[in-house]
Amino acid sequence: MSETDLPLRPEAISGDRYLQVQASPEFQELRSRLRRFVFPMTAVFLVWYATYVALGAFAHDFMATKVWGDINVGLIIGLGQFASTFLITGLYVRFANRELDPRAEAIRTELESELR
Repeated sequence: MSETDLPLRPEAISGDRYLQVQASPEFQELRSRLRRFVFPMTAVFLVWYATYVALGAFAHDFMATKVWGDINVGLIIGLGQFASTFLITGLYVRFANRELDPRAEAIRTELESELR
């Protein structure tokens, strides 16, 4: 086993060095990209969910509208909540794999290279 395969001890990296990394432009870009994805997606989902709850509370007739057999609008929108959750999760995983993980790995590699 080579020395580069050995796990690092987190205590080997000083707190000051972590603060320097946190202040670096690379880390700030990583945080910015994360926030540009997470905040809008969260807002969209919360509006979508609040609309579902409001419709359930105030638009009984609309939500009870039969679409096919015993399936009504409320059931379809409710199942849409699950579908949108899976969709957002998939989008985030794809985004993280493409945008966040390579940047985070570069920061980590730079930080760990100083210890070897």
